[in-house]
Amino acid sequence: MTVDLEGPEPLYEQIAAILTARISDGTYAPRRRVPSEAGICEEFNVSRPTARAALQLLGERGLIMTVRGKGSFVVEPSAEGSQGDTPSTP
Repeated sequence: MTVDLEGPEPLYEQIAAILTARISDGTYAPRRRVPSEAGICEEFNVSRPTARAALQLLGERGLIMTVRGKGSFVVEPSAEGSQGDTPSTP
């Protein structure tokens, strides 16, 4: 996947969508590191603020967590939303 420099979507949203797809397909497994800001800059040829915004968006969506001095990691999927969480009605 590549980013569309001429498209209407902001670059950081396009990068976040690509990284989200990689998390979904298992390219980036739970509890494993995602690319650093520098790695994103190099891969997508974007500035560091753009890379930072993409990672921040993933964090806001609950897909990654950042550990100071270690990097950003994929969050393990939660059990929320399973059928056992909803009360049954008679």
